[in-house]
Amino acid sequence: MKTIFEHIKGDKTIWAIVAILAIFSFMPVYSASTNLVYVVGAGSTLGYLLKHMVLLIMGFGIIYGVHKIPYRYFSGGSVLMLPIVILLLFITLMQGTTIGGANASRWIRIAGIGFQTSTLAGLVLMVYVARYLAKNKEKEISFKDSLLQLWLPVGLVLILILPANFSTTAIIFVMILIVTFIGGYPLKHIGIILGAGIFALMFFILVAKAFPDAMPNRVQTWQSRIESFSDSENKEAYQVEKAKIAIATGGPVGVGPGKSVQKNFLPQSSSDFIFAIIIEEYGFVGGFVIISIYFLLLFRIFVVIRKTTTIFGTLLVIGVGLPIVFQATINMAVATNLFPVTGQTLPLISSGGTSIWMTCFALGMILSVSASKEDTEEDILDDNPLDILHETI
Repeated sequence: MKTIFEHIKGDKTIWAIVAILAIFSFMPVYSASTNLVYVVGAGSTLGYLLKHMVLLIMGFGIIYGVHKIPYRYFSGGSVLMLPIVILLLFITLMQGTTIGGANASRWIRIAGIGFQTSTLAGLVLMVYVARYLAKNKEKEISFKDSLLQLWLPVGLVLILILPANFSTTAIIFVMILIVTFIGGYPLKHIGIILGAGIFALMFFILVAKAFPDAMPNRVQTWQSRIESFSDSENKEAYQVEKAKIAIATGGPVGVGPGKSVQKNFLPQSSSDFIFAIIIEEYGFVGGFVIISIYFLLLFRIFVVIRKTTTIFGTLLVIGVGLPIVFQATINMAVATNLFPVTGQTLPLISSGGTSIWMTCFALGMILSVSASKEDTEEDILDDNPLDILHETI
């Protein structure tokens, strides 16, 4: 055990939180997978559990590998990755595949493995925004210059994600506005960008309404999810009602591990609505513990921010750390009918490959920052992306 701790760096509490969430996830995923086995008739419960375990083990490998990389490399790496991400998003939009009933334009297959490109895009974009703000921290930011260097890449990525995944687009956009505000970007310019974003969304909705064959069912899906709060015949309302029954059934201590009934009726019981299954099986106590763990993660993220010596490091941790907690909050709010259905998973607990891996990549970045004590702003921002590529090769 001592040897293991000698090889891992960074905030040990974050390591512990990740391990606790991952280990705890085994039982809810195993339990909820019976829906896919006995209702849908696909695979076996043991098979789904083993798949989830393999994905988490790979995720820990990602965390370990990423946290060993000096975080200054992420700055230039984001510049290299941005064109690749844009290309992947374009390919996904044009010829994506349907996985688990999800919209076809969210997924592509790489070497036979389904990959949701929007999660990678969000991560790369947050690092890119942190880099831009850190590079321009000591000088007055020109709105005209920032339109080309900052908002053009941001807008292009978000436009490519929007047709298939509004919730992810909204989360990324909100997180970027938060990071830019904290990074000292002029507030009046943020207001202009916010207005432009709202206008772009309205324009997209009008175009989608005018040409429904070009983007079938997307605006209708958003509309139905909003209406599901009051429409009991809606599919999303059906899921939320079953989730509410699961939560009400759980009571203080739950019905016991594996004894959930509503998992057999919730289509996304192992992913989008797994929090409801957790409360049904482990009760209010179990739900409260999960919420507390995520809040502890948020607290440790702020501890890392406080100890970070560079602006880029601070903005990087904010940019990749807050979305994890924000996503968890949205997932739990959906399960408790406080928010419309969004399709956001519960980080490190819900089943799913891309979501787990990108969460682990973000956590690896945070741990890399927390493990570093010697980098200066000049060391980080003077990195030439081509030099990084050469060193990698």
